[in-house]
Amino acid sequence: MHIDVTTAENTPGADSQAPPWSGQSVLRRIDGVLGYLVEIPAALLVLAEIIVLLSGVISRYGFHEPLIWSDELASLLFLWLAMLGAVVAFRRAEHMRMTAIVSMSGPRMRAFLETAALVAGLIFVVLVLHPAYEFAAEEVFVQTPALEISNGWRAAALPIGLGLMLVFAVLQLLDKADWRLTVGALTLGIAVAAGLVMLEPVLRTLGNLNLLLFFVIGVGALVFTGVPIAFAFGLATYAYLTLTTQAPSMVVVGRMDEGMSHLILLAVPLFVFLGLLIEMTGMAKAMVGFLASLLGHVRGGLHYVLVGAMYLVSGISGSKAADMAAVAPVLFPEMKARGAKEGDLVALLSATGAQTETIPPSIVLITIGSVTGVSVTALFTGGLLPGLVLAVTLCALVWWRYRDEDLSHVARPSKRVIGRTFLIAIPAIALPFVIRAAVVEGVATATEVSTIGIVYSVLTGLLVYRQFNWRRLYPMLVTTASLSGAILLIIGAATGMAWALTQSGFSQTLAVVMQGLPGGAIGFLLVSAVAFIILGSVLEGIPAIVLFGPLLFPIARSVGVHEVHYSMVVILAMGIGLFAPPFGVGYYAACAISRIHPDAGVRPIVGYMLALVVGLAIVIFVPWISIGFL
Repeated sequence: MHIDVTTAENTPGADSQAPPWSGQSVLRRIDGVLGYLVEIPAALLVLAEIIVLLSGVISRYGFHEPLIWSDELASLLFLWLAMLGAVVAFRRAEHMRMTAIVSMSGPRMRAFLETAALVAGLIFVVLVLHPAYEFAAEEVFVQTPALEISNGWRAAALPIGLGLMLVFAVLQLLDKADWRLTVGALTLGIAVAAGLVMLEPVLRTLGNLNLLLFFVIGVGALVFTGVPIAFAFGLATYAYLTLTTQAPSMVVVGRMDEGMSHLILLAVPLFVFLGLLIEMTGMAKAMVGFLASLLGHVRGGLHYVLVGAMYLVSGISGSKAADMAAVAPVLFPEMKARGAKEGDLVALLSATGAQTETIPPSIVLITIGSVTGVSVTALFTGGLLPGLVLAVTLCALVWWRYRDEDLSHVARPSKRVIGRTFLIAIPAIALPFVIRAAVVEGVATATEVSTIGIVYSVLTGLLVYRQFNWRRLYPMLVTTASLSGAILLIIGAATGMAWALTQSGFSQTLAVVMQGLPGGAIGFLLVSAVAFIILGSVLEGIPAIVLFGPLLFPIARSVGVHEVHYSMVVILAMGIGLFAPPFGVGYYAACAISRIHPDAGVRPIVGYMLALVVGLAIVIFVPWISIGFL
């Protein structure tokens, strides 16, 4: 499993050379123009969110006069950012999807599955476009309290965003070199839809067996054949609600809006952008340089540096992909020069990605706070030690594997050199501590502190490191919008599915089963850990949290497990699944970033995953590690 991230130019059929004024060439020109017309406002919306939230922080803490309209305006702009970002991700084929089966297929079957995935997205958009319009039309009559404008301005983002996805889907299907693939995929999609409609009378008599049919078999079939996870969730939820219940189809859109509109989720795009900033300004390089001068001369030293650097950088960016992209290119060339094997490098990089999932301001922590109501401040406080425990278990394995490493050719840096690299790194090292302190001490919220971090990083890049490439700013803003849109669309679709599961009575059944597990609280934690390792590898982390968090957290409280302790166990277990081959999406992201073939790391990663499991067991059996400082 991996994130299939390609540009529009790399989508199937785009590689064929077409004459300048052929039909395909005209379609690509239209696609390119429309792409810019969507990307530019999406990038501007990221910038606008930063300005609006920063203005609120300055007004409240600088002038002691809060802007009562800032959060409302930020919320209005946020839904537009989420939907336009999802459109950009759709056009670029950057929505998260599982491609294990697709990759193993022959060229012809692979092309058909790619086309079928596009058709599945098209069908979902067509189904929910009119309900989205109805939802926006109803919101016109709701007035916002502070700005006193119609909420329809915000809700209009849903039908417009879905409409743009429809346009890009049609353009991409028309651009296919082999029209027979398009016809075949459309025929299959329409046939499945028609078959389900014909079976509606039977489906309504099956009761909760429909949960197995739609949310296990249906979602499983869609995900494993390469349909983006957000559309797989959305299609299954829409089909279940419209074919087996009396709920109107507009409920799907309403739940999507609810899932994507939590103000705390604003931290997602801001921390993604912050992660890109620290790489561009040289802050990550400065931190890694200091750690390398401190530990690079000891056996396995650069491996320790990799673990430590990921721990520090995770406190800044909140994005695992950004963390790995900031650290790997700095360390890997020197580690290879010292004889480290490529497989071991990508294996440890993946393991450190799993290890740092609980380190604030992790996007997963923010998501848990959003969907379960657990205090984000408490999560940020509780996340530091569990990550450190896993770092220690990884370092213990590194020590064992590299205890006989020959470093006779490596010179030990002088204290002067170490001191100089430390002075250079101070502004960069200070940022994660500033972010954590500001949130934990209540100076600013997780969303607000990200804007402070962005301003800090910009000033540090311009004034301290003198490294700020203005030409990279626009692509970074577009990348932020695209990644954020992909994440938020999953959260919206998963919120709809979670609501459907709750309404069916599944949550009550699950609660009874989980409460009856032997072993009490420990048994519940162990079963949850195993479940989220599996879910993290198949569904990817955020949708797994959004789907099952609201169901399982109340059960955790009822059996006596502290909600922060449970959060840490769930996140670490999910991280292990997320970065473990053969399905873990994070593992393939690490391979792509380090430019190492996935096969190379499969064997070395087994030991690191076992070390992470040992660390997870320690966190499970010692709750103080998670809640000792609350």
